[in-house]
Amino acid sequence: MITTTTKAPFKADHVGSLLRPDSIHKARQEFKDGSITAEQLREVETKEIKRIVDKQIEVGLQAVTDGEFRRTFWHTDFMASIKGFEGYTPDHGYKFKHGETEAYDVRNIGKVSFSSDHPFVKDFIEFKEIVADRAVAKLTIPSPNQFFNEGIRDVNLYPDIEVYAQDVIQAYRDAIQTFYDAGARYIQLDDVYIAGLSSPDIPFNDKQYPREFLIDLALRVANGVLEGKPEDLTVTTHLCRGNYRSDWAFEGSYALIAPTLFAKEKVDGFFLEYDDERSGSFQPLEHIPKGGAKVVLGVFTSKHGELEDKELIKSRVKEASQFVPLDQICLSPQCGFASTHHGNILTEEQQWNKLKYIVELSEEILNN
Repeated sequence: MITTTTKAPFKADHVGSLLRPDSIHKARQEFKDGSITAEQLREVETKEIKRIVDKQIEVGLQAVTDGEFRRTFWHTDFMASIKGFEGYTPDHGYKFKHGETEAYDVRNIGKVSFSSDHPFVKDFIEFKEIVADRAVAKLTIPSPNQFFNEGIRDVNLYPDIEVYAQDVIQAYRDAIQTFYDAGARYIQLDDVYIAGLSSPDIPFNDKQYPREFLIDLALRVANGVLEGKPEDLTVTTHLCRGNYRSDWAFEGSYALIAPTLFAKEKVDGFFLEYDDERSGSFQPLEHIPKGGAKVVLGVFTSKHGELEDKELIKSRVKEASQFVPLDQICLSPQCGFASTHHGNILTEEQQWNKLKYIVELSEEILNN
């Protein structure tokens, strides 16, 4: 029997991105070379999305995603299509522990707003039709706070960061309402930025503002976006310290942000990275209100294919339950399997085995 709950996040859940198959890599290259059209590329992507929706349901997941198969990076595709932004190629990529990413980013070029012709709207409508009533169609998009990284805001257009913040908030309110009207009932806001605010040396930051101001601003932005959201819409957030070809960007526990963001951010669940020592202890979870947001423990890793020891997972859940009630705990990988089109270093078979294993262990551990 599979653990079921009536509301997301589910006892066994996952962050969203999945390894792109060779057919998509090949079609992308052919499109880049001009040998196939955008429509032909989309046909290949759609075929593979149908396949992985079936596979997610087969392994027992109640919430399924499109694997982010139409994206290059987990965040920039969405961000570049927000009005007032454009994608571009900078001199360098994001710095990670063992190197840097492929160079691509977004920048502010005008007044920030959301338009219903954003390509993700069409993508979601088609994805939801594929899923139908077989599972919950989960939409993953970058958090509004991703727009506060170093170099994104044009300080000439927006000299006042508070004015910029209000426009970002309104853009996301409009986005969430548009996706809701398109049928979305489970939206996840992916947030490397907020996780970075708890790192000893805040990454991707121009150091213009003190940490305390940035933490407060991040909370105001997140809660401003969620103000007045439909009651039957679940919104979660995923806090990540970087995930690129099985590499990571920074470390640091959640201790510095927990008293503000864990305690006060009005999301329905926190997807938290807890797959290695970089994440620190579970103690910051004590700030999450009892009976409040669910805590999706990312105690499984998406960075390699080996299955975690069952007894270790049990002990880690028991440890976490000292700080947050067991009935608020769910299980997932710490991140997606392919935050960028490159993917992490494991096979697709290992990916599916790990997701199936998470479903099985959630039934065994969280029902006891």
